[in-house]
Amino acid sequence: MIAVTQCGADIRLKLYIQPKASRDAWVELYGEEIKIAITAPPVDGKANAHLQKFLAKSFAVAKSQVMIEKGETGRHKTVLIIAPKQLPPLVKNQLASA
Repeated sequence: MIAVTQCGADIRLKLYIQPKASRDAWVELYGEEIKIAITAPPVDGKANAHLQKFLAKSFAVAKSQVMIEKGETGRHKTVLIIAPKQLPPLVKNQLASA
């Protein structure tokens, strides 16, 4: 499976999360996942909440439209973005090459 798949108007991402980074950023392709660095520590769900906020901002959607489907407690996550209004460049490139 590739890192980004389109499901109708929605986008499903396979992500590898690097918590406690110096800044929030889309990093690069990491095998069959997209690596994302976030500043939040992986404690008490803080990283997941921060990731949802970061992704909501990146895709111009509400936080409720960012759903972590798999990997709540790990670094490898599958995330569904419901009806994104914009796409980050790394995601756009993945969809174009699919």
